[in-house]
Amino acid sequence: MEALFIGQSYIDVTFLADQLPTGDEKLVARDYAVSFGGNAVSAAFACAKLGVAPDLLCSIADDWLGHMFLDMAQRYKMTVHGWRTKESSLSFIMPKDGKRAIIRCRDDHYQHHFPLLDLDGCRALHVDGHLAPAALHYAKECRQRGILTSLDGGALRPGLLDLIAYIDVAVVSELLCAQMNLDPAGMLAYLRSRGCRVGAVTLGEHGIHWYANGSADQHTPALSVPKAEVIDTNGAGDIFHGAYLASWLTADEAHREDWRQHFTFARAASAHSVRHLGIEASLPSRMDVEEANAIWHEAAE
Repeated sequence: MEALFIGQSYIDVTFLADQLPTGDEKLVARDYAVSFGGNAVSAAFACAKLGVAPDLLCSIADDWLGHMFLDMAQRYKMTVHGWRTKESSLSFIMPKDGKRAIIRCRDDHYQHHFPLLDLDGCRALHVDGHLAPAALHYAKECRQRGILTSLDGGALRPGLLDLIAYIDVAVVSELLCAQMNLDPAGMLAYLRSRGCRVGAVTLGEHGIHWYANGSADQHTPALSVPKAEVIDTNGAGDIFHGAYLASWLTADEAHREDWRQHFTFARAASAHSVRHLGIEASLPSRMDVEEANAIWHEAAE
């Protein structure tokens, strides 16, 4: 095991339509995609596409959607450790005008105990606050072993603030800032106070505010992807997380703590993703990341 990602798994159904039907209406979508989904899960697939196939601890059910999910993971050479649920979870996603509306159908009633894994050889852990007991257990164990711990702080989920105490790299959303009544600078100060040696707030088209290893607050602008090319922003943040971890895991020792490099790499991966429908089609290769950095300039602030 080189890395372990922990999160709630979904099967995503993403569709393009101008509106949702009501009553007895029927509409035909212009296009659709079916893919894996979930925050840390999508990050894991992104990391695998970029050259480091992690282990994945996630919800899994013994139904046809669960078997579909396992087939997807096998194609990316990932080992799945399932925490059993009765039913698979689904997301229905409607992208429109650079935003996305989502309906989730989620089974988060886990059966038995989460899998206890051997972390020998593991270099990084990534969690998203879902599967909270498992996330906290492995964050504590990784901290004791000196294994890098990374957090996707997308929302104020139960147990998230306890989890942060064991996180090295905390990359959080604008939504979490709002839920905690903090601006980006205030959030970075909070993350410093909790012992996170790398902290960041992602702001979509307004880039990322971050610090690393005692530095002052930094700002990295977004890349200027033309609005006409933006199809589906869902999963762009998850791909950002998977990409900075892939960059860290493959960096040589001299550049391993160069978080500007890792975040710049992840920014390009995320920019590439929004031009494609559905998360699987959005996953970038390393060549795609290089191309995104070459063709798009930093957005003016």
